[in-house]
Amino acid sequence: MSREVDDEKRTTLRRFAALGAASPLAAAEVDAEESADGREARSDVRDAIRGYLGRTPGAHFSKLRDDLRLGTGETQHHLRRLESDGAVVSRRDGDYRRFYPADRFSAFEQTALGYLRRETARGILLTLLRETDPTGADVARTLDVSRATVSKYTSELEAAGLVDRSDGYAVRRPAVVVTLVVRYADSFGPDAVAFADEAPRLLSYDG
Repeated sequence: MSREVDDEKRTTLRRFAALGAASPLAAAEVDAEESADGREARSDVRDAIRGYLGRTPGAHFSKLRDDLRLGTGETQHHLRRLESDGAVVSRRDGDYRRFYPADRFSAFEQTALGYLRRETARGILLTLLRETDPTGADVARTLDVSRATVSKYTSELEAAGLVDRSDGYAVRRPAVVVTLVVRYADSFGPDAVAFADEAPRLLSYDG
């Protein structure tokens, strides 16, 4: 690894570590045989992961690893330790394992955050929240995807408990979903940021 890349990694870790260090479970374990530099590096990585997940809950393993510029083994090691310590929880989401700060989100919120991190699923949820009684064709046209794609994803969202298709299309617990989009809009993407600007009128929904 070049010095420039190493410096970038260190800067990234310290930026997120400043956020993670404020969490109640931020104290790092200290092994007697470790050097001071080793303890500092370990603390920085775990604090950085906590800080990152505080801003990007529901991130999957590869995204967390790449955004923090960590190695695969390094990421696996620290996430396992954080889960063991009760600072982080994870859940399987299809091909991904997604990670969340512990004791912050309900099962419904964790599921919603996971789907909001999928571009097409997020687009469908945002469209259903914006529009009144949209049809599958309306959603497909808005997102410029096929009707079959909309059917596939809405079926999956229904099975996950996020969408009700019993009488058209409707987001379940819309106030909760809107709040998650607004709170973490910057971590989702420009579509979520644009949606967040419309949120005041949408928060009149019953959750």
